[in-house]
Amino acid sequence: MFVAVDDTDSMKGNCTTFLATEIIREFSDLDLIGNPRLVRLNPATPWKTRGNGSLVMRFGKGTGKKRFIGMIGDRKIYCYDRCTSYEPDSEKMKERIIPHILAHHEDDADPGLLISRVKPSQEFYWNGVRTIMDRRVIDKEIERIGGTTFEIGCGRGLIGCTCGMAWRPRDTTFELLSYRPSSRWGTERVFDPSTIEYVEHNYPTTFNSWEDRMRKVAMVPSTPCPVMYGLRGDSEEDLIEASAKISTEPIERWMVFLTNQGTDDHLISDPRELVPNQSYILEGTVASQPYHIPGGHVLIDIETRFGTVTCAAYEPSKEFRYTLDWLDPGDHIEVLGELRDEPRTLNIEKIHVISTADEYRKVSNPVCPGCGRTMKSKGAGQPYKCRECHTSSDEPVLEQVRRQIVPGWYEPPTAARRHLSKPLKRMSLEQPVEFVNGRN
Repeated sequence: MFVAVDDTDSMKGNCTTFLATEIIREFSDLDLIGNPRLVRLNPATPWKTRGNGSLVMRFGKGTGKKRFIGMIGDRKIYCYDRCTSYEPDSEKMKERIIPHILAHHEDDADPGLLISRVKPSQEFYWNGVRTIMDRRVIDKEIERIGGTTFEIGCGRGLIGCTCGMAWRPRDTTFELLSYRPSSRWGTERVFDPSTIEYVEHNYPTTFNSWEDRMRKVAMVPSTPCPVMYGLRGDSEEDLIEASAKISTEPIERWMVFLTNQGTDDHLISDPRELVPNQSYILEGTVASQPYHIPGGHVLIDIETRFGTVTCAAYEPSKEFRYTLDWLDPGDHIEVLGELRDEPRTLNIEKIHVISTADEYRKVSNPVCPGCGRTMKSKGAGQPYKCRECHTSSDEPVLEQVRRQIVPGWYEPPTAARRHLSKPLKRMSLEQPVEFVNGRN
C-alpha cells in the first residue's frame, strides 16, 4: 500500500520528512517496502514553502533480503526491495496516520494524505515537477485509482501526494536526513564544520555538502525545522558510513530517502512556448553587455527562437555572477533555469558556454603601406589618412583579446543551488574557470 503526505510544513517550522518518520514508526507492525521517497516537485511553484517535497512510502509484508536504512530512537529501520501480495486496509491506515498529521502540521499549511494500492499515471509526476497542476485534474486521477484521502484547509497537499506517488524513478539520488530531539527545535544547531569538509573530500559520491571556495557548509538548514542536516549522494552505503564521521549535537533519529534531487527532472528541454513558473533549457546568442541592478544582481539578454530573453544571476549566487560579467555579444550559450513572471527573467541555475565570439582591441592607427608612417584620423567616424601619400584606411591595427571565459559548464556555489538542479559533479564535469576573487 502506497502512502503519500505533503504540505504540512511552513517557514515557521515542522518538516514533512519528519512526519514520514513518524508514520514509519507508527507502522512497526508492517514492513517498509523500498526506501521512503522524497520527491521534489516544481521549484517554481509560487506557494511552495521551502523545497516543495512530497513524501511517499510503501507498506506491506516484505520478502527476501532487507536493508538497514535508519534509526528512530533505539529502533533500527529496515526496508525490503520486494513484497508479497498482502495489502493493508487503507481506511485503517488512514485512521492511524491522521493523528500524526494533526500533531505535525503548521496552521498555515494545507496538508494532504493519499493512500492507494495503485500508483497514479507517471504523467502526473512529470507534470508536477515541471508545471502548475490543476486540483480538478488531480481529483479525477485519485478517483480513477481508488485512492483514500484526508485533507486540511484547501487540501493543496493532495496535488503533491498524487504527483509524488506517480514518480517512476529514472535518475535517482539518496539523502540521509538526521533529526534533532524536539527539545532543541528552534535553537542554534551545534556541529563541527571540519567533519563535513572531511566527508566532502573523502566520499566522492556525496554532493552539495560543502563549498571549498567559500569554506561554507551547505547541508545544515537555518530554519527552525527538526532537521539537523541532509547529506546527499549517489550511494546509500556511503551516506550511512560518511554520516558517522560528522560531529554534531545528539541526533534523535535518521533515515535514508530515495530522491529525485540533483537530476534536472524539472527542466523542459524543447518547449513549444515559454510559460512563467516553469524551468527551461534555452539555447541562444548573447545580445547585450551584462548590466547590474540594485542588490548586486547581474542580468544579460540572449536572443533565442522565442525572441529576446532576459537572464539573471542574483546576488546569492556570489561569484557565479562573473559568468555573466565576462560574456560578450555573439557568445553562443545554453542557460538552464526558472522563468519568473514578474519581473520576466530566467533565473539561471547553470550556464553552458558553447562558444565565445572573437574580441579585438585597437593597438594603433593603421600604417601607410607606401611610406610606413602612422596614419592620422580627422575624428570619430572618419577614415585614417596618410598626410604624405594621401592613402586612406578605415581600419586601425587590431589584436585579438584573450577572453576571461572559455567554453564549458558553470554553476553557482553549493549553497546557492536548487534541490533538483544537477551539480556538475554528477555530470562528470568540472567548471573550466574558478572565480577565485569572489564578490562581497
